[in-house]
Amino acid sequence: MAKKEATEAAEAETSKKKEPKKPVLALLSGEKVITESSDDAREFFNQSRFGAIAESGKVELSLLEGLYLLEKGRLELKHESGRMVTSESYLKKARKIEPNFWIRYVVFRDIRNRGYIIKTALKFGADFRVYDRGIKPGEDHAKWIVFPVHEASTLTWHEFSAKNRVAHSTKKRLLMAIVDDEGDVTYYQVAWVRP
Repeated sequence: MAKKEATEAAEAETSKKKEPKKPVLALLSGEKVITESSDDAREFFNQSRFGAIAESGKVELSLLEGLYLLEKGRLELKHESGRMVTSESYLKKARKIEPNFWIRYVVFRDIRNRGYIIKTALKFGADFRVYDRGIKPGEDHAKWIVFPVHEASTLTWHEFSAKNRVAHSTKKRLLMAIVDDEGDVTYYQVAWVRP
């Protein structure tokens, strides 16, 4: 009898853990998403390094991070007017702010889904920096810098060389993320070779 009760208690505990978390409330404000001040919101940063924690205790997310969490059902997003934000309206607004948003988002989502932490790399002159699995920003340096491009895009040798030079000077590996029309991403790691 006691064994049956213990099994039922263990099953009840397991089912509690599998319940999806309640979405965090957030506001779409200009070029960022600002969450409520809650433990669940701060968990975005503490566990997965999404966004940055503001002095108010709220988490400020980039447009890329906001769309990712919205699609995952982790955010309940509203406009400043109080109206709910759908993925479609969010994407429309983000594309107005940044014309290359969709290509960058496809790469961001793919890398996040593969279990890596990806952050912006503007100070390195790149789109993204990516940390190896299990490494969080601040614990170690990023392993790669990433340049997302559409498969129909063209780069001159000068542009390509400049990207490689940025990676080399920052002691990171260069990943070219090529996005096709179906939204699939192919990665090419580029490195300097001395003959």
